[in-house]
Amino acid sequence: MTTLTDVAATPAATHRMTSRQRLVLVLLLGVQFMLAIDFSILNVALPVVGEGLGFGLDSLQWIATAFALPAAGFTLLFGRVADLFGRRRMLLAGMALLAVGSLLGGLATSPALLLTGRVLQGLATAIATPAALSLITTSFTEGPLRNRALGLSGALMSAGFTTGAVLGGVLTDLLSWRWAFLINVPIAVFVLVVAPLVITEARSATGAARGGRLDVPGAITVTGGLLALVYGITAAGERGWSDPFALGALVLAAVLLAAFWFAERRAPAPLVPLRVLAKRTVTWGNVGGFIAFATETSLVFLMTLYLQQVLGFSALATGLALGVLGAGTFAGGVAAPRIMTRLGGRWTLAAGLALQAVATATLLGLGTSRDGLALMLIATAVGGFGNLVAIVAFMGIATSGLPDHEQGLATGLATMTQQVAITLGIPVMSAVLTAAHGGGILGGIHAATAVNAALTLTGAVLAAVFLRRPATTGATPGAED
Repeated sequence: MTTLTDVAATPAATHRMTSRQRLVLVLLLGVQFMLAIDFSILNVALPVVGEGLGFGLDSLQWIATAFALPAAGFTLLFGRVADLFGRRRMLLAGMALLAVGSLLGGLATSPALLLTGRVLQGLATAIATPAALSLITTSFTEGPLRNRALGLSGALMSAGFTTGAVLGGVLTDLLSWRWAFLINVPIAVFVLVVAPLVITEARSATGAARGGRLDVPGAITVTGGLLALVYGITAAGERGWSDPFALGALVLAAVLLAAFWFAERRAPAPLVPLRVLAKRTVTWGNVGGFIAFATETSLVFLMTLYLQQVLGFSALATGLALGVLGAGTFAGGVAAPRIMTRLGGRWTLAAGLALQAVATATLLGLGTSRDGLALMLIATAVGGFGNLVAIVAFMGIATSGLPDHEQGLATGLATMTQQVAITLGIPVMSAVLTAAHGGGILGGIHAATAVNAALTLTGAVLAAVFLRRPATTGATPGAED
């Protein structure tokens, strides 16, 4: 039988994609790419947005936070709702909400309207991302075909973060920052028209059998806990770890997440069955994925500071330079399925993180001269390759061994891991940089880069150690490797 740790060695499902599967995959990949772009498309345009609408310098971060809080906090809930009430239905709801939020943000005449648009975009991401990912995993059985689909998904999602930075700079320079919002509207409308014609899945049979029951106490506690956690760490990164609001939010997060654990133990139909969390694939796959997303997205933040504040690059030039990293990540996503077929999920995750750690460590050689630009470009491309290999392995591992009616839960957990990691990675690295700022901006960047590389290497070790096959399993010899 298939082991817990190897999602790629199953010989089944090696047939080619059908025409319908290709159409479904292209549509869902386009949705995920657009949602990934929304994370970063406004980053380089924040000062321009602030000037245009009257944001104070100390409130600019709320343009990003207003998106990140709902995107991270509600993902797990909506992933489970998709299991119960239909994944296609939730995908369409997310696209409709994205169109409304993007239109509101693009036409905003005040900070309040723009932030409302960003909140709606974040909610749309929390609704649509796990729905799209679970539609991918349920459209392809475990094995090479699903690995290929997940590889393309991971490549485009990661490339979307980098593309967002480039696209945001181009749109802001050539047109207006408002197009960073408005560009979503026609794409969302297109998906709303085409998806019902292409995607036939509309309702989970298990959800129907249960009458659409939802674990309300679990939903309230985990959503509140995640919102408090994201807000607390974001606030701590901005105002320091002694800030009373940050500390209060972190304490509240701990209380609510503990309450969630106890609620799940007693719930007749839990939001997250504890037996699912007890699976090694789910637990340690998500740990590896969290480290992969948190370290790479925060490294982009560090390299943005390096290019702009140390080398003096413009926002547009910075985005273009980081496009090399995007090329590396895309190549990693394309290569990852073949690597998983040869190595298995466990070693692919560990190897990808190890390569990323080594590439990140070489960035400690960067100095104040532009002569080091070639080093940065090569290292970020190689690190991006390793990062995407790890991310594809994480997606495959974290969604393996579960029936179709729990794929929304599995992909909701995986997407929550991604969203929370993206949100928390930058504040944590920013805090490290600030603490080491006595040695100058370059010294702070070096300190944060060293911590980043150490965390990534730790993730590789954890994946290799804890994703081992249990000694009692009767799995085929060598399948875990």
